[in-house]
Amino acid sequence: MNREQLLKLENQFCFAIYAFSKEVIKLYRPILDKLGLTYTQYLALLVLWEQQSLTVKELGKKLYLDSGTLTPLLKKLEGMKLISRTRDPKDERSVIIKLTEQGQAMKEHAYEVPEQVFCQIKMAPEEAFAMRKRLTELLEEVHQTIQEE
Repeated sequence: MNREQLLKLENQFCFAIYAFSKEVIKLYRPILDKLGLTYTQYLALLVLWEQQSLTVKELGKKLYLDSGTLTPLLKKLEGMKLISRTRDPKDERSVIIKLTEQGQAMKEHAYEVPEQVFCQIKMAPEEAFAMRKRLTELLEEVHQTIQEE
């Protein structure tokens, strides 16, 4: 690739990932609208459905989000009565997030989300899983590089 080609938008790895991410999130929007959730709220609930309870810091680490982004998100989920937030009695600086019964019950409605999105992508399951695996590996590599700087 020559020097001029390096700065063309269509040759940017980061742009392909950015644009793909935005378009995939658009696929989720109408499905999540039926549940009354945004994409980021859905991600937070996915983590909580796995772990039931964790700190804001732990959730932020899993979702690659800072507390400035998480706080309004969690306030909204709490207002929707899907989670509760309480100070950790062992460390007042730490906030523990837990699913409410309503938040746990929403899990049943969420099972249809991945299936509906997957049907729209028109990709063989094996290909999709291989791509997700490779992207996850790249994410970990990039994250490790950033941590080392």
